[in-house]
Amino acid sequence: MLDRREGLGLIPDQTNSEPRMKICDHAVVAMHYTLTNAAEEVLDSSEGQDPLIYLHGTGGVIPGLEAALLDKVVGDQFTAVIEPDDAYGAVNPSLVQVVPRSAFEGVESIEAGMRFTASDGQGDQQSVAIAEVNGDEITVDGNHPLAGQTLHFEVEVISVRAATEEEISHGHVHP
Repeated sequence: MLDRREGLGLIPDQTNSEPRMKICDHAVVAMHYTLTNAAEEVLDSSEGQDPLIYLHGTGGVIPGLEAALLDKVVGDQFTAVIEPDDAYGAVNPSLVQVVPRSAFEGVESIEAGMRFTASDGQGDQQSVAIAEVNGDEITVDGNHPLAGQTLHFEVEVISVRAATEEEISHGHVHP
């Protein structure tokens, strides 16, 4: 039986002539992926794990990858190269600050690469990485770890289905 809700794209399946749903807004998508950087280093992968499942059109994946997935169907395999502006943005220099070691009260050892959650005093929190330790001066970086990087995705679409009304109203997939 076909789902005839408005906006859902259906195309014939070449193997058995049953229509397959295209990825569109409010589609639940399962995909396997491998993410690499420009140096071809693997940054993340679903290989050997369950596929990533998300609700398309709700910001569940970075904008560039979501755009690349639009209109794909089960079985599609493709490469997507996502520029920083469509991923985690450019590096923002104002998010790099030098703070005194005393800001890390109760932390005995501070090393470059460590991550902390910082609070701005108004209740807002942000993840920061230790970029450099220079005596009592600690350089923290609030940029996303992948900011400024061009990302390369190898993707295989595993499944596509229409989201339930509850999933759409909640903005995420329900198991």
